[in-house]
Amino acid sequence: MSPSGTPTPLRFYIHDDLTDEVGASHGSDSAAGALVRELLALIRRDRTRVTILTLREQIEALVARGGHAPFAVTIGIGRAGERVARQLHARTGWFPTIRRVELTREEDGRGGYAVVGPAGVSMTDQLAGVDSASSLAVVDDTIFSGITLRKLLEALPASTRGRTHAFCLRCVAESLPALEALCPITPGFAAPGRLLDEVSFINASGLVRRGAIRRTGQPPLAFFERPEWMHAWFLDRASDVIDLCRRLNRLLEPDGAPSLPAAAV
Repeated sequence: MSPSGTPTPLRFYIHDDLTDEVGASHGSDSAAGALVRELLALIRRDRTRVTILTLREQIEALVARGGHAPFAVTIGIGRAGERVARQLHARTGWFPTIRRVELTREEDGRGGYAVVGPAGVSMTDQLAGVDSASSLAVVDDTIFSGITLRKLLEALPASTRGRTHAFCLRCVAESLPALEALCPITPGFAAPGRLLDEVSFINASGLVRRGAIRRTGQPPLAFFERPEWMHAWFLDRASDVIDLCRRLNRLLEPDGAPSLPAAAV
């Protein structure tokens, strides 16, 4: 536990979605590309606690868990879930018809989280028509606490959940049983351990891009702008990690506002 009270996880998994993204948008030999390599090299020094996950290894692990006939409709949860669905479909052909449902977890200002959709758009509107699909897939990138996926599944009729299968690239294993009571779930990588103090996940892009932390009624933040978390995660290397993140952010978001990575559009 850090002095701020933020847990230092015994196992900390970081999905590398920065290397390919920055290579595509700025070039692997660019200043931004060099900073990404420096950042990941610094993070990797904590070999006993920190693991960098790659997209390829997670997809291959998920596919190895068994095949599926193509689903009639696939829901990607947010931009990240839609992107994962398209990446998996390119490898497997499971998801020919993909719809994005926008759901975002926001800090509610009272120490908790709210799962919200776009202003003025109800969950019912976003899910219109999926109840008639002969088979339904739901795809997310990460299942951590599971509250976002749970909100979506509970909005489906029970009969629809009976022909629904969920997928994710990575998850905390202890979050799965409660969700599997609603529908089967296939993860790529499932980490054992208790949330936060034993195991935690982040995307590398969240370290440097604003939007990783969303707050009700306030601008989004990148993780480097929450120093108490960074010090809990990276310990004696935190200040150097924050500095690299800040420098990289200035290249990726030069106007200070969140921007969409090219690979996510």
